[in-house]
Amino acid sequence: MSDAHCSCLSTPLARVLISVFTSSPRGSEAKLEVGREEKWNHADLVHCGEVDSASTNSITGADEEEEGPQICRVCGDKATGYHFNVMTCEGCKGFFRRAMKRNARPRCPFRKGTCEITQKTRRQCQACRLRKCLESGMRKEMIMSDAAVEQRRALIRRKKRERIETQPPGAKGLTEEQQMMIRELTTAQMNTFDSAFIHFKNFRLPDVLSSGRQIPEPLQIQSREEAAKWRKIREDLSSVKLSLQLRGEDGSVWNYKPPADNGGKEIFSLLPHIADVSTYMFKGIINFAKVISYFRDLPIEDQISLLKGAAFELCQLRFNTVFNAETRTWECGRLSYCVEDPAGGFQQLLLEPVLKFHYMLKKLQLHKEEYVLMQAISLFSPDRPGVVQRLVVDQLQERFAMTLKAYIEFNRPQPTHRFLFLKIMAILTELRSLSAEHTQQLLRIHDVHPFATPLMQELFSTTNG
Repeated sequence: MSDAHCSCLSTPLARVLISVFTSSPRGSEAKLEVGREEKWNHADLVHCGEVDSASTNSITGADEEEEGPQICRVCGDKATGYHFNVMTCEGCKGFFRRAMKRNARPRCPFRKGTCEITQKTRRQCQACRLRKCLESGMRKEMIMSDAAVEQRRALIRRKKRERIETQPPGAKGLTEEQQMMIRELTTAQMNTFDSAFIHFKNFRLPDVLSSGRQIPEPLQIQSREEAAKWRKIREDLSSVKLSLQLRGEDGSVWNYKPPADNGGKEIFSLLPHIADVSTYMFKGIINFAKVISYFRDLPIEDQISLLKGAAFELCQLRFNTVFNAETRTWECGRLSYCVEDPAGGFQQLLLEPVLKFHYMLKKLQLHKEEYVLMQAISLFSPDRPGVVQRLVVDQLQERFAMTLKAYIEFNRPQPTHRFLFLKIMAILTELRSLSAEHTQQLLRIHDVHPFATPLMQELFSTTNG
């Protein structure tokens, strides 16, 4: 094992990822439990014309145990099931039904009565074909009347319609594999996203809230280089101010509001809390990825590269589910984060990229299935730096994207949502740019005033590859 490989596996992120292999078995035992699919009855899968047989259309248990495909006992063609008491193909089933209904008595044109009936010769002699049907055991009394046939067809249609109506939301029109993918993702989301932030405890609060002290004095700038860095940070933060509200278990309410004009330096008071909430969210995202079977099958180096590239994006997608667009507030259980209205009003707020993103995404009113599929598409991005198995990741991303497209097509009224898939993909592209810009901002702040946890530093670091 190379030194670079060892170094890669000794990072905080790698240690968290590797823990899944030591704490739970790998492979099928480590995967999420997925409920079994309700199977279609054989009669529902076959064309309605096959309901003429009163006998069961499914193959008996003894025949299922036979190796190889079943063949028609009349002509040797591929059989579709038992028809009128004999395993036959569709052609011989229809031929026997028509002959019996017409009460036909055909004669052998060759006057032998011993013609060989095969898939190629079965149409050459109706008499010998009918004789072969009867000798094989096909029974006239098992042919249903026209009224009985129509009644059974109606019953099949009704049961099929009832099954579709009782399917869980999002399952209509999706393949079994796509339904399984959505179930695995939604279960992973439910088990790893604490949307009420119940388990977010022992976090640090801004100085003015935790100790009563005022915001620290402006940093003393010692060099031109540091002054230039500070000017850039001030430009990044001047447009938006974030307030914080904490509701105590006893009903008390604590508020933190940034000063009216402090040149952006109030962010330093919030940095410890931002580091804590970010790390909490990132750990949930790592756990989300770890329980996805497709992710676990990738090499650990690719897992690290994908998480480093997608962590901020998944964090924003999860935060959007608790965003209240009317109040400009992220409602995280007892904690609420609100964007203060600047002098320029609401229009000025929309100029801030992160806030604009959340408004755009919230406006789409997505289902939980669409949110988790967005997370999967973002996570499995083959062009992340350091990814080795790019083709595998690219194929996985395409499967998740096609599942999202299929889900929208079958669960959203048309044409109202005909462009929803394209809008979602455009938002994911915008989020990609937003992530790169936001990462650079945090790194600039950390360079002037170190605040990030080791896990944050690794996630925001660049990867060579």
